[in-house]
Amino acid sequence: MSLTIAVIAHDEKKPALVDWVVRNAEALRPHRLIGTATTGSLVKKALPDMDLRTVKSGPLGGDQQIGAMIAEGEIDLLVFFPDPLTPMPHDVDVKALLRLALVYDVPCAFNQATADLMVVSGFLNGDHVKRSAHVA
Repeated sequence: MSLTIAVIAHDEKKPALVDWVVRNAEALRPHRLIGTATTGSLVKKALPDMDLRTVKSGPLGGDQQIGAMIAEGEIDLLVFFPDPLTPMPHDVDVKALLRLALVYDVPCAFNQATADLMVVSGFLNGDHVKRSAHVA
């Protein structure tokens, strides 16, 4: 079972997310990744053969594009490393993205520890209950 995994990182967390993807490349390779522009391009540079599509930069609409994909049922997992020590001028976009991930019950990892748990839990292998696309 192939999943679609959104990968987003802000500011100083971009290297940590790229490192996480590289470290887990074999587990992620069967899946499709979608990243915001800068994060996605850094992942693609590190792993040129990874199935990865980029959308716009987060502040330029990329967070909203990922949110729309969540609403359409196209995203199975969100790996999002926000930088909690840096102000985000597009904070409202980030809040909207997180709200949609919660509304549509998309599993989310916001740091390396929770992202690692997604890998070792069997979630990436389909060992989970597929959430319903229906939202009440």
